[in-house]
Amino acid sequence: MRTAITVEPVAGKFLAYFGDGEANLYAVDAEDGTLVWKVKADPHRTARITGAPQFYRGRLYVPVVGNEELSGGDPNYPCCTFRGNVTAVDATNGKIIWKGYAIVEEPHEAKPGESHAKFTPAGGGIWDTPTIDTKLNRLYVGTGDAYVDPAGDGTDAIVAFDLETGKRLWAQQKTPNDVFNFGCLDPRHINCPDKIGPDVDFGSSPILVDMGHGHRVLLCGQKTGVMYGLDPDDGGKEMWQVRIGQGSGLGGIEWGSATDGKRVYAANSDISTLTPAVPGTPPPQPGGLAAIDIRTGKLVWKTMPPKPACEGKPGCSAGQLAAVTAVSGLAFSGSMDGHLRAYSVKDGKIVWDFDTLPDFETVNHVKAHGGSMSGSGPVVFGNMMFVTSGFDVTAGIPGNVVLAFELTPVQAASSY
Repeated sequence: MRTAITVEPVAGKFLAYFGDGEANLYAVDAEDGTLVWKVKADPHRTARITGAPQFYRGRLYVPVVGNEELSGGDPNYPCCTFRGNVTAVDATNGKIIWKGYAIVEEPHEAKPGESHAKFTPAGGGIWDTPTIDTKLNRLYVGTGDAYVDPAGDGTDAIVAFDLETGKRLWAQQKTPNDVFNFGCLDPRHINCPDKIGPDVDFGSSPILVDMGHGHRVLLCGQKTGVMYGLDPDDGGKEMWQVRIGQGSGLGGIEWGSATDGKRVYAANSDISTLTPAVPGTPPPQPGGLAAIDIRTGKLVWKTMPPKPACEGKPGCSAGQLAAVTAVSGLAFSGSMDGHLRAYSVKDGKIVWDFDTLPDFETVNHVKAHGGSMSGSGPVVFGNMMFVTSGFDVTAGIPGNVVLAFELTPVQAASSY
């Protein structure tokens, strides 16, 4: 189970909603843990849920991604038929209301010369929690790459769906022809096209911001290392774009950015790159937190991380994959070297740095230490901040600790 938990009052009680790695969606009584209902959000053999279900007006909007990117490496697997989708579910009883696909065309047997795989099209997995637009009654998601060629226009895209029907309204594709599965890593190129794509998904939720005076912007970060500002009131038309990193399959903007309504704060990974920016040159330094003006797309500042103290340890890197949290003039960003840092939003200066790698004495007396920080970012409630440390799924440092910090008053840094 990798999703965050969504808790909402439904039918006189608080229910906790979450999904698992087999695309099961659960509703649990938050008071006593009783299972209220359980439903399969998608019947595909590789389907799973990684993004938290989004609750709105009695419905859950559930993002579904597939694992065919991995299955495609098996020469005996009938690759590939999964299409990323959003499933609308009645929050009271778990009944599926509609399903909207990122790739509209249904999979069919590949024709000679059309694809090296057995079936097409496939891909466009949705890793992120849907973003609700109450003004236009729609939702937005970012999608992943294609698993086979030809790549559908709903891959590596920002896609809009109608909230009532699930109809796909528009798709703004930013990286065409991005086709990748693990068969491409095999010298035989099993289920793989002649030209391998860079695997640069949109893996984090779009952020919808009202800038006032009738203007809005949809902030969308991609693994290419590019942050986009799209116009949600004009079919997702691009307003601006700015690059903060080189990008790659594990590079660029990974798990989520944050905004204070004036700027968007985006962390850069770049822990691995497929090719250097210039042939024969070393890859760029990983990591970095950037501040971007959401009206103009201007890069206001970018702060690179200190050299990792754990350098040489397996999984240690300066890459910043974890989601960013912005509050009270500070932007918090975790790193794969186990450090959690607070940056002044005014100028990007690092004003606090905490190493989560050491052993900790825990309140439940379980032996624990931190590790790499990826996936979810810090959660702030009142004057407390909670963060997990020890994410090793993407070749990081393992760990098993939840840390609670008390936020002390600081001089506000938001007067810019």
